[in-house]
Amino acid sequence: MPEFVTAEPMVPTAAISKRLLPWLVAIAFLMESLDTTVLNTAVPTMARALGEPELNMKAVLASYALSLAVFIPASGWVADRFGTRRVFSAAIVLFTVGSALCGLCHSVPMLVLCRIIQGMGGAMMVPVGRLVLVRTFPKAELVQAMSFVAIPMLIGPLVGPALGGFIIGVARWEDIFFLNIPIGLLGLALVGTRLPDYRGTNVPRLDWLGLVWFGGGIALLSWTLEVFGEHHAGAREVVIAGSIALGLLALYWHHSRHVDHPLLDMGLLGIRTFRSSVAGGFVTRLGAGGAPFLLPLLYQTGLGYSPLHSGLLFVPQAAGAMSSKIFVRYQLRLLGYRSMLIGNTIAMGGMLMAFARIGPGTPLWLILAQALIYGILTSAQFTAINTLAYADVPEGRTSRASPFASTFQQLATSFGVATAGLVTAGFVTSRVTEGREMLGSVHHAFVILGAITMASAGVFAMLRRGDGDAISGHKEPDAQSL
Repeated sequence: MPEFVTAEPMVPTAAISKRLLPWLVAIAFLMESLDTTVLNTAVPTMARALGEPELNMKAVLASYALSLAVFIPASGWVADRFGTRRVFSAAIVLFTVGSALCGLCHSVPMLVLCRIIQGMGGAMMVPVGRLVLVRTFPKAELVQAMSFVAIPMLIGPLVGPALGGFIIGVARWEDIFFLNIPIGLLGLALVGTRLPDYRGTNVPRLDWLGLVWFGGGIALLSWTLEVFGEHHAGAREVVIAGSIALGLLALYWHHSRHVDHPLLDMGLLGIRTFRSSVAGGFVTRLGAGGAPFLLPLLYQTGLGYSPLHSGLLFVPQAAGAMSSKIFVRYQLRLLGYRSMLIGNTIAMGGMLMAFARIGPGTPLWLILAQALIYGILTSAQFTAINTLAYADVPEGRTSRASPFASTFQQLATSFGVATAGLVTAGFVTSRVTEGREMLGSVHHAFVILGAITMASAGVFAMLRRGDGDAISGHKEPDAQSL
């Protein structure tokens, strides 16, 4: 594994305090989260404007997350080869340009293509940003740093849905994509000159063949989930595409075991805390990843709320997520990773199922309370998962661990949206879906996604007492492992 160095004499920590550094990274994270949350609220309106069924719009959401999953694996190599500052700045430019192109689209295929371009930029922003934090902060300070950088990220979910609803009410849906342009320019002005410039030495060649096998496999697999269950999809083409996808992934697995520097370092899965974080996080996001797609359908098509009112219903969820960042490190210190993740995962799945109880007669205060609690649970869950991944990873392998973890996070999110659409479509009997039929279908989907989320508790149960204590600060009174 390559060693890493700073390309300049300690600019990040001497001229900029550690408190400011997460804010610099969070500017790009804010741009990405704002884009996603604004778009979620606009899905029903976009579907009507483009003349498409609402469930077909899942491709617009899933294509972005899929693009991230395809290109993130190369982010660690690119950062080592060209330096974190240059790569991070280029990612902001690509993401901003992709956003502007999305605003000029007038069809779903073109919109999906431009979302893929956005994803190529986002694929470098998130893992490289995390990589800078991991290399700058010692492990004892990592939970606090990750929580700190996540607070500005939550501004997007806090204002994004309501902002999206407002834009839909007073302007065109295309205008939501232009919000990223001023944020991108601000990010370039600050991050481009002040972000730490870490880069590797003796960086090996990029595993291009692995990128083809892995990227092609997950792209085809995502497409299979996307069209499976749709009325116009043929069973034969779905089976063929799914078989090719699994074959490509099998080729990558074999390939990765016979090269010195594979695209994804599968040896990291031998580290128990990293393995539990990636596998448990994948199953959790497979369930919860569909919620941002389902909630606007529940609120707008199912309950008849306007885009603006629907967006405002997301505010308690984002507020709960933000408040969770304040005390999650104390929760981990008290309970440790194993107990906290098992209990929180079960509660999170149960809350997803509770959304299936929301109907026309549900009091508004109850909807808001559920959104608040769900926001608290999801924020605590993903903060714990993201920090656990680095608990036992050696410093020299962080550039491999960050894209590995980020790849499977985004892959699970993409599959989560596709799964949510697949399950919902399974209960829809017509192309033009009425509000009552959509409401019942979304209710069934929430129950199934909640059960999937709960299943990830079994993965976290494989952790041992004391795992991750170097990060959480938890002191287990009984040193005996389970």
